Amino acid sequence: MQVSHSKEIANFHIVGINYKKTDAAIRGLYAINPAQYQQLLEHARTVQLDDLFVLSTCNRTEIYGFANTPGDLIDLLSRETQGDRTQLEALAYIKSGEEAIRHLYQVGTGLDSQILGDYEIIGQIRNAAKFSKAQQCLGSFLERLVNSVLQVSKLIKTETGLSKGTVSVAFATVRLLERQCPDIRHKKIVLVGVGKIGRNTCKNMIEYLGVKEVTLINRTLQVAADFAGQHGLRYAPYENMVPEMQAADVVLVASNAPEPTVLASHFRESSPKLIVDLSIPFNVESAVGDLDHVSLINVDELSKVQDETLQNRLGEVPKALAIIDEHMTEFLYWYKMRKHAVVLKAVKDKLQEIHTREIQQQKNGSGYKVEDMEQVSSRIIQKMINLMAGKVRKETDKSDLYIAMINDIFEAGVKQD
Repeated sequence: MQVSHSKEIANFHIVGINYKKTDAAIRGLYAINPAQYQQLLEHARTVQLDDLFVLSTCNRTEIYGFANTPGDLIDLLSRETQGDRTQLEALAYIKSGEEAIRHLYQVGTGLDSQILGDYEIIGQIRNAAKFSKAQQCLGSFLERLVNSVLQVSKLIKTETGLSKGTVSVAFATVRLLERQCPDIRHKKIVLVGVGKIGRNTCKNMIEYLGVKEVTLINRTLQVAADFAGQHGLRYAPYENMVPEMQAADVVLVASNAPEPTVLASHFRESSPKLIVDLSIPFNVESAVGDLDHVSLINVDELSKVQDETLQNRLGEVPKALAIIDEHMTEFLYWYKMRKHAVVLKAVKDKLQEIHTREIQQQKNGSGYKVEDMEQVSSRIIQKMINLMAGKVRKETDKSDLYIAMINDIFEAGVKQD
């Protein structure tokens, strides 16, 4: 009997880079947009990699999946991004097996986020897995794992204080503006990019800082017009971006362009100003920071913004870890039982084969009724399987050993046949 397990936990890997070891400029080289994500998954299928997903945010790019070696995942990631493979191999962290599983739990619950307890990450994981599933690249193992992470994230949010209080990139921006510009209410502000981060930052400025003089600029004018109308703000067409920025005191850039659109040349003759780049990859040219009259801050510097909320969240970490441990144990138990079920089914099939053959041999020359023999034999087979399954479930620490022994016994039986 040959039992094949093509997706052992030991072959489950995660390869990634994040804010801990790389700056935003390098992370930008390995960021994955939707078009690149689709191309990556299409290529993955051609090289027989079909249970994986990619998580790409402003703070990290990670690829999770089954592969013979982590190098297979590095190949996929570097093939579709602007970054160099050698550089990625040098900078990336690699985790395998249960370590990789635990990492996903910690990422999904905000324990590994740049801002502790950041709850936005779980939605990004959900969307990344959903995209992979739509491309037929999310297998039962990863789907079950992601669903478990989603459940744990919800439990931690409701049963601990890990995500309580307002702390996010958008809120960190507000706290920074509060420090850098004590008279921010009287400053002229331009926001370039009215996506999610831009909208959240703007709402926080209005709520916490009481700012009113904000001009919105977006490539799609209607998006800026709609948001401006909802909040009583001014908006301007994208073509007017440069003069609007030159006239502003504070410029916030939250656009999603693949390369810098805000350049040093835009400000050489401008008045002094503060520019905050919330984009990954950077949408503000680094040379802007070299101008004496301009102060440039990017998302990495925002992580240095301290808040008492973060200190309160640190006290909730042990509770969150305990919840992760409990549910990770349940997930690993499911995996083991699922893997063992394959062997037990194969054993049952083999016993049934033996049963059928023996019954056929006894049909002639036996005084017993064939129907009676079949019933007794079938009951014996089921009892044997139940005993094996019960032993495996009861003694989980020895279950792998038991299964291996059962497998060896019946493989030997096949060879003898």
